[in-house]
Amino acid sequence: MKKRPYHLYLKCTLLVSILLCAFCLCGYRLMKIQLVDSETYVSRKYSTYKYKQTIDATRGEIVDCNGDPIVVNKVGYSVVILPEQFPKDMAEGNEILLTITDMLAQCDVSPELSIPVSDEAPYTFTTDDEDKLERFKSNLGLNVYATPANCMDKIIEDYEISPEYSEEQKRLLCGLRYEMLCRGFSMSRRFTLAEDIPLSSITEIKESGINLPGIEIMEMPLREIVRDNVLPHEIGTVGPIYAEEYEELSEKGYDMDDTVGKSGIEKACESYLRGNDGIKTISIQNNEIISSEMTTPVESGKTVMLTIDSQFQLDLQKNLENFINNFDSLRNEKTEELKLGKVTNGAVVVLDAKTSGVLGMATCPTYDLTTYLEDYESLLTAENNPLVNRATRGLYRPGSTFKPITATAGLSEGIISGYSTFFCGRKYLFHDHEYNCTGGHGNISLIPALQYSCNIYFYKLAENLTIDGITKYSELYGLGQPTGLETGGAAGHLSNPEYYAEADLPWTVGEVLQSAIGQSEWAVTPLQMAVVANTIANNGVRYEPHLVDSIWDYNMENKIEDKEPVKAAEIPGSENGIFEFIKQGMVAASVTNMPTEYSLGNLGYSVAIKTGTPQQGSRVQDSFFIGFAPANDPEIAFAGVIEGGEYSKYMIRSIIDAYEDYKERQASTG
Repeated sequence: MKKRPYHLYLKCTLLVSILLCAFCLCGYRLMKIQLVDSETYVSRKYSTYKYKQTIDATRGEIVDCNGDPIVVNKVGYSVVILPEQFPKDMAEGNEILLTITDMLAQCDVSPELSIPVSDEAPYTFTTDDEDKLERFKSNLGLNVYATPANCMDKIIEDYEISPEYSEEQKRLLCGLRYEMLCRGFSMSRRFTLAEDIPLSSITEIKESGINLPGIEIMEMPLREIVRDNVLPHEIGTVGPIYAEEYEELSEKGYDMDDTVGKSGIEKACESYLRGNDGIKTISIQNNEIISSEMTTPVESGKTVMLTIDSQFQLDLQKNLENFINNFDSLRNEKTEELKLGKVTNGAVVVLDAKTSGVLGMATCPTYDLTTYLEDYESLLTAENNPLVNRATRGLYRPGSTFKPITATAGLSEGIISGYSTFFCGRKYLFHDHEYNCTGGHGNISLIPALQYSCNIYFYKLAENLTIDGITKYSELYGLGQPTGLETGGAAGHLSNPEYYAEADLPWTVGEVLQSAIGQSEWAVTPLQMAVVANTIANNGVRYEPHLVDSIWDYNMENKIEDKEPVKAAEIPGSENGIFEFIKQGMVAASVTNMPTEYSLGNLGYSVAIKTGTPQQGSRVQDSFFIGFAPANDPEIAFAGVIEGGEYSKYMIRSIIDAYEDYKERQASTG
């Protein structure tokens, strides 16, 4: 036998060694997989994902000063689409959306859709807002030149909407899919399809649940307006976040699907009312939920207590409306010769003189929040614009109610004392122009000048004061600037050369006199003039008016924060007793020329008032009043206006009577 070469044996030995090493390595690897890393590989077999889902906080409530509800939450039923259960397959999801919307339609419930495209082809855009259209196209990944048809085709393509559907079904699905896109529907954000659905439809939807994966009926808190006629302009509304708001709100932690305050207290107190959303962590393995737990608890919003008493507010509104509705008979009896037109508009404000909290604020015409939410268009086109709160946004000339401000300026600057006199001979010649007074008062001092509203007294004071002095004290009283009210209001403007220049109006030297008696181009709100009255009542200390009394936890078990009065300004000279002269003049005015049924002289205490009848543009005149009571220890300060009317001071007695009723109710409830 031929002997094999040595190197052949060497090769075989090496090959066998390599094979043995390979088998050993494989055995070791297999053992490690089975014994050491078995759990890791088992978990890989079952794909597990965790998602964090936001759970909306319950919004805080709004109550009056007694804790009586104005806006609260009720338990309602909503149709919610749960992303972890909703089909990922587009076609299957579309079928479910059509089925559930059809079921809702049978009980007259329709989802709110914001897609800016017409309901029928040929499609058109339903808005001219270029920014809104640009966002719409951008959301779809289209350029600015995309047509309505391009947009609809893109949604149909992206969401695989079948050509077998009717045009109506296609349009509905496009609207639904776009709304889900806008509202951030994803594993971290469920989508509320419809709210407050009737009980009759709940059972049917639940019974169909097995065929509607991802569709859930959930109990959710829904906003309920308990007193829709109490301060509707200032309570305000809530609504969804619009695309144009989202960029700013997202920085504050809002999601697109959140609800936010849109106006009034709902908006001003958003940070309190909103609450803190919770986080639910959902674990899904092989498309099945294996766990779901709240990892961050939901924190309900705070309850906002207002300064108003609901019943006093309603009484104030009723008194204003009664005066306006009965003005024709009053006019025919008292002022028929003036031939005034029908009075329809006015406003009244009542403040707590100690804190400057708003006790009541009436405006006419007005509306209720239910109508606002259900038929806004009717209010938008209604006569005399009830959407405007004339108490905070109506701008008027103050007329003679301004004279206490001129008096304050004269006393504080030392131009007059309480006993200084000017001669009133009914007519006054100033720079070759003749000015008139309502009477010939002879030598008259400040107190009777306020009582009888002597124009010439204040004309002569204005000569020495100049427009700079009038401007200075107008600003100290808060005119021409925001009041600080949480819900805002018109700032108005002063009557001085600066405003005239802005308005491109000629300023003449005679405007100084007219400005001193509240004529000329003043623009003030009733709320601002109530603040003026309150400043006099507080001897020159001006406080910001406010609607919020305090903040409580959701169940009103613990008070979190009290609203303290905010001092806005202090007028110099109070230590010299200058306001006593102004108060005496206003008290004297309260007992001048008042019919018995409206008298303020039999209340058991004195009332301080000042009235005015400013000329107002195309209207014949307005009728203004300001005041406070009791005069010696003020509890309330007030102001009111009647547009195109007279004798608004006849409302003052009803305001005080309503306040006395309010005090009795407060005392009886402890």
